[in-house]
Amino acid sequence: MSIPVLVLLAFAGWTLLSMALTVGTYRWFHILSGHNRIAEFSEYRIEGQGWYKRALRAHANCVENLPVYGAIVIAIVATGISSPVLNVLAVVLLIARIAQTSVHIGFQHSDLAATVRFLFFFIQLVCMIWMGVYVVVEAV
Repeated sequence: MSIPVLVLLAFAGWTLLSMALTVGTYRWFHILSGHNRIAEFSEYRIEGQGWYKRALRAHANCVENLPVYGAIVIAIVATGISSPVLNVLAVVLLIARIAQTSVHIGFQHSDLAATVRFLFFFIQLVCMIWMGVYVVVEAV
């Protein structure tokens, strides 16, 4: 299994783990302790502590970017391209994704936190664009 494919699996795992350990734990605690009924959690009315709201958004960020990276990995696999450059970019992307999620959940919204989150997002963006361009150039 190639590094980009392993990173895709890790990205998916991180997306699930970040949801389970934050939003899932928060909701089930409130449901099982009798503070909320299961139907009280609505996607249209987001209530809860600040970290919980940030965790919802951080998870959504993962879900939004996972298919884009998945498409790039499909292109890598379909073309049969294997490269140390792609491997490094994939690992850097995963590290930046984990860092972005962690900052999003762990720090209250501020100019500094938003800047750091954007920096980690920008690193992911550069990695995905670079990988996509690399695959196209190598495949042609």
